[in-house]
This record gives sequence, C-alpha cells and structure tokens, in this order.
Amino acid sequence: MKFQLAINLERMDDSLDMREVARHTLEMVQMADAGGFTIAWAAEHHALEMTIAPNPFSILAWWANHTSRIRLGTAVIAAPYWHPIKAAGEAAFVDLISGGRLEFGIGSGAYQREFDRMRPGLKQTDAWRYMQEMLPAIRALWKGDYEHDGEFWSFPTSTSCPKPLQAEVPVWVAARAPITYDYAVRHGCNIQSWPLTRDMAEAETYMARMAEALANNPGARRPVMAMMRHTAVYDRKEDWMVPVRAAQRQLSQFENLFKNMGDVENGFPKAIPFDQLGNRAEYDPEMLSRNLMFGTPDEVIAKLKLYEAIGVDEFIYYASLGLGLKEQKRSLELFCQHVIPAFA
Repeated sequence: MKFQLAINLERMDDSLDMREVARHTLEMVQMADAGGFTIAWAAEHHALEMTIAPNPFSILAWWANHTSRIRLGTAVIAAPYWHPIKAAGEAAFVDLISGGRLEFGIGSGAYQREFDRMRPGLKQTDAWRYMQEMLPAIRALWKGDYEHDGEFWSFPTSTSCPKPLQAEVPVWVAARAPITYDYAVRHGCNIQSWPLTRDMAEAETYMARMAEALANNPGARRPVMAMMRHTAVYDRKEDWMVPVRAAQRQLSQFENLFKNMGDVENGFPKAIPFDQLGNRAEYDPEMLSRNLMFGTPDEVIAKLKLYEAIGVDEFIYYASLGLGLKEQKRSLELFCQHVIPAFA
C-alpha cells in the first residue's frame, strides 16, 4: 500500500492568522514529501474558510516550488466552474514547472451553495454531465489542435499552451455512484473514493462497484483505487477524544453545507447542533473513533491492513478535520515514522 496526503488551508474560526495557516499547510506537505507519501492533493472550494482553495493549480504551483519528489494533484477541480482550454493550460503549466509531477483529478463539485454562486441555476446533481464532457476535451487539447462542439462548451480549433511534460498525465475521478465507476474504467481513470464516516462495509461496496465496472468493460485497465479517511495518529490511547471532538465540530459544519442550509457568516459555516440532526448516530464518538483513521500507530496500522486486504492500492491521509496545528504535525510525524514503514 502507498500513501497520499489531502490537505486544505483551513480555518474553523477567525482565531488563526491566515499566514500561520499557509505556513502550516506548506510544512505539512514538505513533511509528506520527506516522509514517503506519493501524492499531495489540493481541493477546489469557494467562499468557505473551512476549505480555502479558490484555485488548486495555484496551490500546486506553490507546493511545487518547495518540494522535490512528491507528486501534486487536484482533488478535484469542479468541472462546471472551468472552461476546458483554461483548465488544460493551467494543469499543463503545473506539470511543466513541477518537472512532470501532476496528477489531474476532476469531479462535479460538492455543495449546492457553491453552485448557486459559481454556476447559478445548475443543480449539483446534474453537474456530472459537465465533468464527462470536459475530460475528453482536456485530453485532446493536451495532445494538439482540437475543435469542440458540445452541450456545454463550444470553441474553434485550439490547443493547450503549454503542453504537459508527461506523455500521459494520470487522471483521477472522485467516485461513489456506480455510473462514475463505470465512466472511470471506460476512460482509463484512477479512482478516489471517500466512505465519509461510514464503516468498512461502505469501503467494501466501493471495491465491489469497481469490480463490477471492470466486468462490464472487458479488457479495460484496472484503475488505481485510492480511499480517503480523516486521519489522526496520537501517542496515547487516552487521547482518543481529541480528534473525535475536532471531527464532530467540522462535520457539523459540513452538514450545514451539504444540506445547503445557508447559515454561513463571513465564510464560516455555523455548526448545526447535534440535537437538530436526523443522523445523530453518524456523530457518535465511539463510531467516529472506530471508522475514521484515528488511533495510536499500532491501531492505525491494524486498520490500514483491513483496507489493504480488500484491495485498496493507496490510502489518502485526510489531514484537514479542524484539529489543532500542533496535533496535526505530531500526527503526520507519527504516521511517517511508524505507519509507512510497516507497509514498505
């Protein structure tokens, strides 16, 4: 099993200085670069302090200038917010200046709140159609002159300037629904999956969906399957509630966005009180501690062995869960020192 890092510039409130957040985020990526991680991922979100990522290509260019080995990926660009020519050129430029380290992740977009601002009138549930039209266009632009006449974009003959250094840029698709697994397999894309806070049965479901997509597309290349979990490693078992409390706070803000409740002030989503949630069971402390990648190094290794056993190729260490900066650094340090060597 190999390991990837997903990290955001993140503030849960305005008590943190943005300069401190930026320094911390870069230092975490540098630790991952030195510690054996294969990829660092940057997201795309807008007008939200909990995920400060207005342009993931800018973030990757910043990281590229301060790292040497780790590959750099978008997880993911939201296709409806981009024009194919611009997305192709931005991505290729990152590949150029990083020495061919780009991993290109593309998806539909997450929150209706963002669509209401970035693509008014578009329902989040319809956004997958933009992604499926955009990806072939971007790949064609990377190869050379290409004209496009589609449902959402039309442009005369054009090309990506610059071109990527890599002959084939690895492409990743964020997948949960069976239709997306089938699309990824048919189009030679790797897969990122996120079981949220659900148990191992959810992870097994995703593996079954990939197997079904492969069976439906004879001769297709097996994608690399990467699975993401919020991760926190700590020294003492008695510290188990520290990441749980942080996750509860962040996830209650996530509920606000996911349900498009609109209660966001100056970029900070308000946390929804647990007694107002119909899915309170998803915030149970013991369940979160069990299902997420929380634990001492030995406990985390044991959990990861379960993912390895069901065929997960790479694990995405999701560092952004509202945990204190000091605790985030210690967690990543323990992961690099003790967990990664157990899978060497």
